Amino acid sequence: MKKQILMSATMGAAVAWSFAGTASAQTIRVDGSSTVFPITEAVAEEFGKSNRGVRVTVGISGTGGGFKKFVVGETDISNASRPMKASEGAIARKNGIQYIELPVAYDALTVVVNPGNTWATTLTRAELKKIWEPGSKVRRWSDVRSSFPSRPIKLYGAGTDSGTFDYFTEAINGKEKASRSDYTSSEDDNTLVQGVSRDINALGYFGLAYYEENRSKLRAVAIDNGRGGVLPSIATVNNGSYQPLARPLFIYVNKKSASKPHIAKFMRYYLMNSAKLSRQVGYVPLPGTLSRLAMQRFNKKATGSLFAGKGAVTGVRIADLLRKENAGR
Repeated sequence: MKKQILMSATMGAAVAWSFAGTASAQTIRVDGSSTVFPITEAVAEEFGKSNRGVRVTVGISGTGGGFKKFVVGETDISNASRPMKASEGAIARKNGIQYIELPVAYDALTVVVNPGNTWATTLTRAELKKIWEPGSKVRRWSDVRSSFPSRPIKLYGAGTDSGTFDYFTEAINGKEKASRSDYTSSEDDNTLVQGVSRDINALGYFGLAYYEENRSKLRAVAIDNGRGGVLPSIATVNNGSYQPLARPLFIYVNKKSASKPHIAKFMRYYLMNSAKLSRQVGYVPLPGTLSRLAMQRFNKKATGSLFAGKGAVTGVRIADLLRKENAGR
């Protein structure tokens, strides 16, 4: 298999899977969340091994950036780390784009520090809010907790086009996009990993897979939501103890694209293998029942969002929404 890295000023980094002798290959265009990227990347790579006539391109524009392309018909599939917003859905409708919303895995937004940081082993939700809220006065670690050293704090976080940014600000600050702005931001989580790994005074946040891939360079911070510090893991996401930073991950499929046989085949392969591959790249797989409900949603070509255009939402059970929808059809 030939793996190419494509670059453009408008698309950012994209990975394409193609094979020798496939100049006329059918194409599947994917863009969006850097958080969901590792899952889609793994699916595309495995799918390509037995589907040599199909070329899959996977870009990283952030959830918001991916939706900007998706709602005007530039892409077939959009990776998303939050549900589509009402404003994005309105643009899609204006352009005649119907879409199928599908959960593919769970994530645990992970707060990380440099391994040399020996003091911040646990942070409370209130302390995270103190650090990240708009107008925050936190400039040094001792501003967070008086027992912390008087060292400058260097912050790394998601860019404003990222669904991770939307979800984190909603979960921690109580309002989507409400955040201090004086931090190093990027839609590419690898940039954030590099920043934190090189600075003992740094703190950042991003998806669990990027932490799992870089455990030797980072240390996860336990989050205390009122019942003691809890570290992110498959177990703590599944048992509901890692709150409020556990969240679902999605892909959105253009309904018209889904009618094409090669894209329908790719989507069924994605849904059948997302549990195995999401686990391999460091995310929390959907339970089998939920995976089957997602497949039913795709097979029925059920369009629209289960979240009524609310964008980043916390504390909502996807299983309940899918069961309710399935019972009503």
